[in-house]
Amino acid sequence: MNDMSQAAPTADGRKIGGVLMEMKNITLRFGGVKAITDISFDIREGEIRAIIGPNGAGKSSMLNVISGFYTPQEGEVWFRGQRRQPMKPYEVARQGIARTFQNIALFDGMTVLDNIMTGRLTMMKSGLLAQALWWGRAEAEEVAHRAQVEKIIDFLEIQAIRKTPVGRLPYGLKKRVELARALAAEPKLLLLDEPMAGMNVEEKEDMSRFILDVNDEFGTTIALIEHDMGVVMDLSDRVVVMDYGKKIGDGTPAEVRANQDVIDAYLGVAHD
Repeated sequence: MNDMSQAAPTADGRKIGGVLMEMKNITLRFGGVKAITDISFDIREGEIRAIIGPNGAGKSSMLNVISGFYTPQEGEVWFRGQRRQPMKPYEVARQGIARTFQNIALFDGMTVLDNIMTGRLTMMKSGLLAQALWWGRAEAEEVAHRAQVEKIIDFLEIQAIRKTPVGRLPYGLKKRVELARALAAEPKLLLLDEPMAGMNVEEKEDMSRFILDVNDEFGTTIALIEHDMGVVMDLSDRVVVMDYGKKIGDGTPAEVRANQDVIDAYLGVAHD
């Protein structure tokens, strides 16, 4: 593993640290079909790392490996200097990894506030009975967690909808609520699966701003899948490119734009 104390400034002055997560020779199969074939790359502390590629390239499968939902048949996943063993989803969350989903996974009948509060569940220590009675330690604990959630609501500028059932919200705001729920878990690594899919230009601009703010103000490391190449090139520090389950490019946005394999397989034309 690389020295996690190493840091290098980006063009905008942010510090990129050492390796937070490393994927080593990852191969993932479903039956006789290889979704991922011998892919290696790392994610460094404090960076925005994009994973791109055509439909069917294996991007979501890779994100599921990173999140611990899939266990690869071959290769190793290293996180914070240790080889990661197969884990349950709540164990991954406790490690400091949170995510959003390509298809919104919120509770439509619950309010925005209550949805975001579910992101704090792995941090709650009181038992179910105490929580149900809202007494003693459980009461103090919920008040503290709610205070943190209110900060996130202010940060993402969704104060006006905090008591609104999620099912009544337009698509773009649902995406923002899902981001808020992931942030409520206080992740070290935030995984975003097509955070701007289906959004209009204004909604994409808002989401891009919030992603940059999360990275800058919280210092959260972000790995994202996104099809909008303008967004990817503007937001990302480094980009890994997949095609048919294999890695065909890895580097800065400028390096990826100039990579002929990437141009041929995905971008179609070189971008100046």
